[in-house]
Amino acid sequence: MTTKVIMPQMGESVFEGTLTKWLKKVGDRVTRDEPLFEISTDKVDSEIPSPASGILSEILVPEGKTIQINTVLAIINGEESGLTQRETASVNQKAEGEKMDVEPPGRTQAATPFQESERPAELPAATAKSPSQPEIPVGIRNQDIRTSPLVRRLARENNVDLAKIKGTGLEGRITKDDLLEYLAKSPQSETPAAISEPAAQAEAFPALSPVSTKDASGVQEHAAATVLPGIMEEPRFPGESEIVAMSPMRKAIAEHMISSKKTSAHVSTVFEVDISSLVHLRDMHKEDFEKREGIRLTYTPFFAKALVDTVREFPVFNSSVSGETIIIKKPINLGIAVALDSGLIVPVVKDAHLKSYTGLALAINALVERARTKKLRPDDVKNGTISMTNPGSFGSLFATPIINQPQVAILHMGGIEKRPVVINDAIAIRSMVCLSLTFDHRVIDGAVADRFMARLKERLQSWSQWSD
Repeated sequence: MTTKVIMPQMGESVFEGTLTKWLKKVGDRVTRDEPLFEISTDKVDSEIPSPASGILSEILVPEGKTIQINTVLAIINGEESGLTQRETASVNQKAEGEKMDVEPPGRTQAATPFQESERPAELPAATAKSPSQPEIPVGIRNQDIRTSPLVRRLARENNVDLAKIKGTGLEGRITKDDLLEYLAKSPQSETPAAISEPAAQAEAFPALSPVSTKDASGVQEHAAATVLPGIMEEPRFPGESEIVAMSPMRKAIAEHMISSKKTSAHVSTVFEVDISSLVHLRDMHKEDFEKREGIRLTYTPFFAKALVDTVREFPVFNSSVSGETIIIKKPINLGIAVALDSGLIVPVVKDAHLKSYTGLALAINALVERARTKKLRPDDVKNGTISMTNPGSFGSLFATPIINQPQVAILHMGGIEKRPVVINDAIAIRSMVCLSLTFDHRVIDGAVADRFMARLKERLQSWSQWSD
């Protein structure tokens, strides 16, 4: 009996992913639930377990391919693949033609947080064009075409009318490959009278215009690479260099950070906190805690507990903005930034306000471990309401982090250092830490943010008793 290995859906709004690595080779024996391959989406990197035990007899999709959900990736067990030649060809065609443009039958493709902000308002019904009416911009006309937000964005950036492209995807959808093929055949702009953004940049900054080269066969090729919206293309470096493609996670982080800076009015405030009593408390209990709970007693859960308790006193910090309204959320879902080799991810402790110190410590440790072993579930990175980041172990004193949309605040913890301070007109050596809060000034005023930080500081400095 043969089993088809299917590309899973890693979240409600995720319709494609990149197969980054096969953990087994053709001919290897696999067991059910054993990690079989790794995938990367704009939300999470994960190891996917084998759906059955047997021999990995066929791999249909190579590493590095971006494919749609429900695509057959491999065959487990048996000498025959279980697919006819026609089915195999269909699988490969879908993997190639629709790797960026997936819409499962019976539902509309949802926009990611980055795409939502780019979507123009719906237009009224089309009317007959008159000489006095200006032509509808290409980007607006493209909204009625069956394709993905990514393709519409690329079309808008390149001033392409999607109505002129024949789609080869599912039910005639225009895929990214269709658009790139069209651009390769039609290098000139759709509307010569309009100056595109890259052209305007080239005119204003001649030194930054794309460099063209010719290969050995004399065919001209452009050195320009696709860049994120709003970022001017880097001029070609004359010396030795290496070109490295952005991973899906890196691209998602870049777009998310740019979107956040465009959305929120970022302001930061920094407080210095004496946590000598907290350091003493940790030193007293860390051995017993590790024996009892099986994990190390770190400082992060102390700050997390203090942050959550302070947010309960200042609920506006647990909110988001929707148009001209503020949505204040009851559950406090705390995001914990985790640094990975491939980038940064923010898993979420759900209902953090209901957890004791030990409960928070165990929840944070479990999320960090799953993040570093690529075992996070899509739900683990959703619905955060406020975030914290703790790079102090690397030596950072303080920083001004970017807000994780759609949240309105993020707390940064610097490194804990012993420093001389003045107490009652005498110099003493104390364990000090800098805490910086970045907040959205659309919702939170500076005075409110400083009162919040003063209360957080008071809570941390008075933490001298072990309570759970």
